[in-house]
Amino acid sequence: MRFRVLSRLILSSLVVLAPFTATPASARSRIKDIVTFEGVRDNQLVGYGLVVGLNGTGDSLRNAPFTKQSLQSMLERLGVNTRDATNIDTKNVAAVMVTARLPAFVATGSQIDVTVSAAGDAKSLLGGTLMVTPLIGADGEIYAVSQGTVQTGAVSASGGSGSSVTRGVPTAGRIAGGGVVERELGFDMAKLGVMRMTLRNPDFTTSQRIAEAINKTYPGAAAADNPTIVTLKPPAGARLVDFITAIEQIEVQPDSPAKVVIDEVAGIVVMGDQVRISTVAIAQGNLTISVQETPQVSQPAPFSQGQTAVTTQSNIKVDEEKGKKLIVLKSGASLATLVKGLNALGVAPRDMISILQTIKAAGALQAEIEVM
Repeated sequence: MRFRVLSRLILSSLVVLAPFTATPASARSRIKDIVTFEGVRDNQLVGYGLVVGLNGTGDSLRNAPFTKQSLQSMLERLGVNTRDATNIDTKNVAAVMVTARLPAFVATGSQIDVTVSAAGDAKSLLGGTLMVTPLIGADGEIYAVSQGTVQTGAVSASGGSGSSVTRGVPTAGRIAGGGVVERELGFDMAKLGVMRMTLRNPDFTTSQRIAEAINKTYPGAAAADNPTIVTLKPPAGARLVDFITAIEQIEVQPDSPAKVVIDEVAGIVVMGDQVRISTVAIAQGNLTISVQETPQVSQPAPFSQGQTAVTTQSNIKVDEEKGKKLIVLKSGASLATLVKGLNALGVAPRDMISILQTIKAAGALQAEIEVM
């Protein structure tokens, strides 16, 4: 029942939006919102460390020997010899992997957020403290150092009988501002003579429109190399940073291919405005057959020396949905027409998925179907 109510709400929302999608899209976007610039990106950092101070929810040193080795190595660096100790058994320590994103052009001493994830069999990292952990880039160099109290945002509780309740993921957490940048990236954008822009959604038409919009203000400054790359060359005497700042605010109208995206697990259908339907007739209905078995007791006649027996009576019922009509969509039907037609049939989103795939199989759906 809940899914049917949700289906009606989704279909109602699509019908309300249909009049707006019937007209050609006129939304324009800034160039900075649809492209990324070469070299202006985050860099991935990773490190291995220890979280201490856990309330008995850390790694079992017998099942996680790497945690024991790491603990011994850390204590040795602090002047404590534990190599001869064979009875180290604590559950307040956990081995973790630490990850972070190093933003572009970040300065030394800046703080970044880090994510901490358990590497062993720890049950929770809540309340633990991450010891000093170097964060390494893809080139093997240390770019940041992290330390701090781990916040998981999860809740975990267990009882003596073995029952437990968990909300969220207690074995992973974050440390806001827990990383300190120790090394800057060696990328000097101001010295570049040519800059390339990468479209977030590659498209030939959008790429050409971006180049034309830039050339109207700066003649000959942009060229569309392919659906993904637009090359920029600043005018003579102009600084690259000033040039990029100016073109970021230029507005263009992005284009996109006709596509239908289907999430079969969640029952979600998203259709672009460019979706068109050729002449096709659609009918939808369901046939339900239910069989109900009812046990009955059969008593023998008096003085017949028979025995009481249990028999089964079958009741078969066939239900077929009524009122479903056959609709016809004319050639070139828009998204709004398709939504209205499917809504007239009273179909649910999951039925709509099957209908769209069937229309595509019939060659009447002029769009790409992407199933997630």
